[in-house]
Amino acid sequence: MAILDKVYNPKAVEEKWYHYWSENGYFRGHLPAKGQPAFSIVMPPPNVTGSLHLGHALDNTLQDILTRWHRMRGDATLWIPGTDHAGIATQARVEEELAKEGLSKYDLGRDRFLERVWEWKHQYGDRITRQLRLLGSSCDWSRERFTMDEGCSRAVREVFVRLYEKGLIYRGSYIINWCPRCRTTISDIEVEHIEEAGHLWYIRYPFKDGSGSIVIATTRPETMLGDTAVAVNPSDERYRDVVGKTLVLPLINREIPVIADEYVDPAFGTGAVKITPAHDPNDFEVAARHNLPSITVIGKDAVMTEEAGPYAGMERYACRGQLVDDLKAQGFLVKVEEHTHAVGHCYRCGTTIEPLVSPQWFVRMAPLAEPAIQAAKEGRVRFVPERFTKIYLNWLENIRDWCISRQLWWGHRIPVWYCQQCGEEICSREDPEECPACGSTALEQDPDVLDTWFSSALWPFSTLGWPDRTPELEAFYPTSVLVTGRDIIFFWVARMLFMGLEFMGEVPFREVLIHGLVLDAQGRKMSKSLGNGVDPMEVIEKYGADTLRLMLVTGNTPGNDLRFHPERLEGTRNFANKIWNAARFALMNLEDYEPAPLERENLTLADRWILSRLNKLVLEVNACLEAYEIGEVARMLYEFFWGEFCDWYIELIKPRLYGENRRERQVAQEVLVTVLGKSLQLLHPFMPFITEEIWQHLPGERGSIMLSSWPRPVPEDEDEQAEAAMGLVMAVIRAVRTLRSEMNVPPGRRAEVILVSGSPEDREILQRESVYLENLAAADRVQVVAALDRPPSRAATAVTSGVQIFLPLAGLIDLEKEQARLEKELQKARAELEKVEKKLARPDFRAKAPAAIVAKEEARAAELKSTMAALTKRLSYLGS
Repeated sequence: MAILDKVYNPKAVEEKWYHYWSENGYFRGHLPAKGQPAFSIVMPPPNVTGSLHLGHALDNTLQDILTRWHRMRGDATLWIPGTDHAGIATQARVEEELAKEGLSKYDLGRDRFLERVWEWKHQYGDRITRQLRLLGSSCDWSRERFTMDEGCSRAVREVFVRLYEKGLIYRGSYIINWCPRCRTTISDIEVEHIEEAGHLWYIRYPFKDGSGSIVIATTRPETMLGDTAVAVNPSDERYRDVVGKTLVLPLINREIPVIADEYVDPAFGTGAVKITPAHDPNDFEVAARHNLPSITVIGKDAVMTEEAGPYAGMERYACRGQLVDDLKAQGFLVKVEEHTHAVGHCYRCGTTIEPLVSPQWFVRMAPLAEPAIQAAKEGRVRFVPERFTKIYLNWLENIRDWCISRQLWWGHRIPVWYCQQCGEEICSREDPEECPACGSTALEQDPDVLDTWFSSALWPFSTLGWPDRTPELEAFYPTSVLVTGRDIIFFWVARMLFMGLEFMGEVPFREVLIHGLVLDAQGRKMSKSLGNGVDPMEVIEKYGADTLRLMLVTGNTPGNDLRFHPERLEGTRNFANKIWNAARFALMNLEDYEPAPLERENLTLADRWILSRLNKLVLEVNACLEAYEIGEVARMLYEFFWGEFCDWYIELIKPRLYGENRRERQVAQEVLVTVLGKSLQLLHPFMPFITEEIWQHLPGERGSIMLSSWPRPVPEDEDEQAEAAMGLVMAVIRAVRTLRSEMNVPPGRRAEVILVSGSPEDREILQRESVYLENLAAADRVQVVAALDRPPSRAATAVTSGVQIFLPLAGLIDLEKEQARLEKELQKARAELEKVEKKLARPDFRAKAPAAIVAKEEARAAELKSTMAALTKRLSYLGS
């Protein structure tokens, strides 16, 4: 039998096994046989421009755990991978490359530029999928999709045309979020609102008739150049008499009215607000209600337009500075206050967003949102944890129409053409050759492309072949579960739900497992600017993929953020080494092993106990995986394997493995192989590589562990009596070990142990299983009695599980020397306690020292008192 290498080397294992699994087609999903359960999941498509970060690693590890579990359960399992074309990010990346050549996209023209983007995609676009393989992702790579591949593109056009034909897609001029750097619109949920320190400028607007003025407060004085009204709340008594009067806009001298609108908050600033319809979404709606004009004074390049008068051509913030100076010089600036407020930024590049009025394409959301709301309320889709249902519903119930057009060249071009002859608007599944209204061939396609999230909203059914009714679509839609981060519930999850309901008539997934973000050790988001990012590839290079995977999920609970502590990697690597060393020990003691049916009548207490604990573990693991408590499963597996299996069971059976009794050795080997094998199977979804390597070394013809049958509960292994009995024995062993340690008994010196118990059942167990105390507690002789006439002289004592334990010390240690050592320690602790208590008694210390310092000293005093009590107790053992 081949023995494992002395040291576990992840590099030598991981690439080998991933290649083996992939080459043998083990990842491929197959249509379910009759009556076979199906499990399907789609990978949230990472950006084709991206590289693996810890969020990806966590997300895909969770998906892989579920996929491997269902595959081992015998389900028809399909995990579809893919990438997103990432319109803004990819175009920006290629434009950066062009700039190095001294070129712009306009130098190439649209067609040649798109050729360059495709070249870039083919050259660099599979980097993140290569990294996902290194992580161990067992998805069906033969079905890998790309949001701009032929099938997905066909689905996108079909969806657009159907929604257009139903009147759910329309074109109109509304206020949108414009990124001056990316030079495109972005949707409301792609705007990150960041608290920034700014100012509130109070500006005096005089009445035309000279009867005084109104003071308004604004955070963006440069937009006043586009003001078309000043608004007050109709219930605000301060302004009731001025509603309808005319003001003169400072610096520009434009006449504007005072209007009343419920939108105005009387408590903000002066209770009077400027209305700039072209540069504020709320003002845009106020203007629509009052039929006000809209004047654009900031352009798409964030430079002031001709409408800005003398400020035309100035960058928006330079204009702000000049305009404030001019207001002050002309007596219109009343005061300036410090003011912190939320400022919208582009979530991709961080540039401050500029609200602008622009003709764009929109999806009418209310009709699509209603079925998605009902699906959640009726339980047809379930969020894990449940609290995210409320967040999802709140967004959908207050949803606004979705701006889907983007001013880019890379992406799904909007399938609408305009006739240059008669102005007809043509939306078509196929590129039209002539105008259906006038027959002209002078057609021009809309230059914009669709929001990237439009195509990814179709992902659960477009990846399965829709609009064709493919066998895969019939078998695997709806998918079983979506695993995703809490930060894209609105971006993606909600949109997939209303698209799936609209086009498939059913939710795209039954459950949504929400995980949190991976933060740094201080609880901050990881970012380049903070320099606190962690590259998963570097972690895998140093520790191996199994270590990273298990570290990311252990103790993690659904929906909650996870702090990345580098030292946890060391602990998880130690666990991988523990698995390796335990397996290596087992294999070294299986040289003469011959597989045979388990002889239950020959099982020892330790055998019955570990089999019962394993049986309970299988039940608990299944229950937790069903509930998506994946982090809890990782914790249970860690504690069972390291604690119960390695630290206890392997130690308990060593005398039988090393002994001469062939039958006893064979039973111990059989149980050892059974527990190790099932433990590896339970661990496999979490740590696929190390478990496969060890599995292949176990005796017998086994095939790949990933295709082995998931462990099932064995009713006959359930043995509460064995667990209770072994629990008693283990408690006594721990107590004896603690006494030996406290009294400095040399490890090699065996000692008499006296156990006193009033329970006949417990005495019978301890007497029968005393060999375990002899082997694991270095007991020379174990006496088990119901009572003692008097306690033994000079004996350390403890009580556990109703059993009083005596450890006679005579002959074990030098009693006088130990007594002197303990008394010296006691004096040292007493002296230090006196110093701490004197400090704490000083009024000036408690009054002036920081609370944390005072608390630290109080904790130190409590610790010293505890130490003194323990030392006094040990000294009492040494008395006569």
